[in-house]
Amino acid sequence: MRLLLTSAGIKNTSIHDALVDLLGRPIAESNALCIPTAGYGHPQGSPGGAWRFISGEEPRCPMCELGWKSLGVLELTALPSIDAERWVPWVRETDVLLVNGGDALYLCHWMRQSGLADLLPSLRETVWVGLSAGSMVMTPRIGEDFVGWKPPTGGDRTLGIVDFSIFPHLDHEALPENTMADAERWAAGLLGPAYAIDDETAIKVTDGAAEVVSEGHWKLFTP
Repeated sequence: MRLLLTSAGIKNTSIHDALVDLLGRPIAESNALCIPTAGYGHPQGSPGGAWRFISGEEPRCPMCELGWKSLGVLELTALPSIDAERWVPWVRETDVLLVNGGDALYLCHWMRQSGLADLLPSLRETVWVGLSAGSMVMTPRIGEDFVGWKPPTGGDRTLGIVDFSIFPHLDHEALPENTMADAERWAAGLLGPAYAIDDETAIKVTDGAAEVVSEGHWKLFTP
């Protein structure tokens, strides 16, 4: 699986070009499934937020409105009630998964419960585009600062598809607790490398190698 881990979607030309490079074809020739699930687990989540993500009516986080050849919705909380023989082909046949922000631990829980997490290693040609929590879920840990919804097992561990953690929305004007100093303190509580990225930054991962794509600012913290 190829990854584009963003803070706020496809915000600029550099991130857009990185997405096209990962796809290996124009967006207009690519089929997408969007996953809104994480938004329901966040304290500020709402049905309206899920609709704005799916419909492309959330201008702060461009994802679904980019002009895909086709676009469908994959709601993870519904998958346990559907035979895998039905939904697994939907995932295998898509080019890209567009994964909404919200609560990373809630998203991680439903990725595991639905079976999507087990399917990921076999999706070698699929592109995963994460938005905030949709990016953080691929990391080993999110850190206590980002724990909202609490999984039955407790803790802050996520899928560990990549070997670094992510602090999104760095220096966002609406998030006074997301300064570089806050990110540095957060990173000090983790055991591995961690990136703080602003909304103009993404991390492109191909064959396990990470590359920062940015028209903003970011910092890598190493233990």
